[in-house]
Amino acid sequence: MLKIDHLTKTYGNKKAVDDLSLHINKGEIYGFIGHNGAGKTTTLKSATGILNFDGGEIYVDGISIKDHPIECKKKIAYIPDNPDLYEFMPGIKYLNFIADVFGVSAEQRSERIRKYADLFGITSNLAQPISSYSHGMKQKLAIISALIHNPKLVIMDEPFVGLDPKAAHSLKEIMRDICDNGGAIFFSTHVLDVAEKLCDKVAIIKGGKLIISGTMEEVKGDSSLESVFLELEEADD
Repeated sequence: MLKIDHLTKTYGNKKAVDDLSLHINKGEIYGFIGHNGAGKTTTLKSATGILNFDGGEIYVDGISIKDHPIECKKKIAYIPDNPDLYEFMPGIKYLNFIADVFGVSAEQRSERIRKYADLFGITSNLAQPISSYSHGMKQKLAIISALIHNPKLVIMDEPFVGLDPKAAHSLKEIMRDICDNGGAIFFSTHVLDVAEKLCDKVAIIKGGKLIISGTMEEVKGDSSLESVFLELEEADD
């Protein structure tokens, strides 16, 4: 579903991502782990077509995001770590705006908005301007807007930050449901115990370079993901 092939992205003289290759298959929840500044967000933004990159190629469902960005973006949802929303809009108008962008029918959008707004407990807030929302409510609205076109690939940057325990549990169930229906999830997180329980595969990045990747069992072995991550982080320090 997502193939990152020798991705390189440079800022000035610094390689933020250095010859990175990953393959996220349909049906997989794939975790992306690394310290702040390791290159996670740069990779995610490159995979969504937000950032241009200097070397390599990225394919979404077999389609080059360089050559066919619009076609790829129709299949993708992206949830950044700090969503920028149109705060002057009421929540429901924002969701309808996103649905218009993706050409979602009135019937489908109504059904999905009702389903996810009820699930995240913000139905009663949708008539209010987004500027009145808490950080957690904005995060929930961003998640709903990302799911409204039924994406096949969901890319998320620290999606659990700001969510209450019930909402975090609901998001985990949604992630698994997307994969059970042939989609794929690629997300970064610092919550390693959640990643360990949730992910089918995981990759650890350091200084823009891939350190290790594979199934969760292959990566952590008899240890914990946290122990493996800390050991790898300290290895070259």
